[in-house]
Amino acid sequence: MSDTSRINLDGAVVVITGGGRGIGAATAEAFTARGAHVWIGDIDTDVAAATAARLPHCSSGTLDVTSVDSWREFLTRVIEAEGRIDILVNNAGVMPLGSFVDESEATTDLILDVNVRGVVNGMRAVLPGMVEAGRGHIVNVASMAGMIPLAGMVTYNGSKFAALGLSLAARREYSGTGVTVTAVLPSAVRTELASGAPLGKGMPTVDPEDVAAAVVDSVRHRRERVSVPGWLAPGWTAVQTLVPRFIENAVRRLVDDRRALTGIDAAVRRAYLDRIERHAADHTAASTAAPNRTREQGPR
Repeated sequence: MSDTSRINLDGAVVVITGGGRGIGAATAEAFTARGAHVWIGDIDTDVAAATAARLPHCSSGTLDVTSVDSWREFLTRVIEAEGRIDILVNNAGVMPLGSFVDESEATTDLILDVNVRGVVNGMRAVLPGMVEAGRGHIVNVASMAGMIPLAGMVTYNGSKFAALGLSLAARREYSGTGVTVTAVLPSAVRTELASGAPLGKGMPTVDPEDVAAAVVDSVRHRRERVSVPGWLAPGWTAVQTLVPRFIENAVRRLVDDRRALTGIDAAVRRAYLDRIERHAADHTAASTAAPNRTREQGPR
């Protein structure tokens, strides 16, 4: 990385999607603590505004990550106010859990459109300006579910494998331009996304602040992939290379790796599921009304 492509966080312009809650809100707080000017984009406008109001140098607006037009409108506001975008954090995502064949088509569409198309739209929206400036950094918040397949998470797994692949390929395509792409892969995170799901039992669990710290630190080191905790992705790679499959399967049974399919507390998860179902229904209605333009983003 050349000196001209380095980004000083003090005064940097940062866009964070799905920034109203959870990882996104923690990341906004971490960046503003370093002096960055942060713009939170979220489909839940009131939540995003409340988060922005409690942070210095932080603004918010409505952003539907699945809509190219919404990206254009939101980033126009950012450019008019700040003049540039230094860092994009593609954080917005949804995580329904349960049986693959019982998953509604509307839910499948929402997962893929938010978790995959949202990342594509975000990168396409900021890359031309970053390349022209000769510097910029994109962080795609994926998941260790982008490396570790799990029962009860089939579509979500697929979306996060895709997010990781998109990140690695885009990083290579824009190598030498001064623009870098990092995929951040958290383990299970203590946010609403994981509500009602049994955590622990052999799978490391982290807080949103841990993920936020990894996102902020990536601006310094610009690595292609970072897991949270840091040892997890290298550890899983070693398992896949060195550990016989029968031992892996035995360990999976020991830690109950089917818990996302069989161990969900629906009552605890109800508020999150209600919001996902509402967004999925709205997303389907919008897609039907305008088939060439998806519109609705789910909650993070």
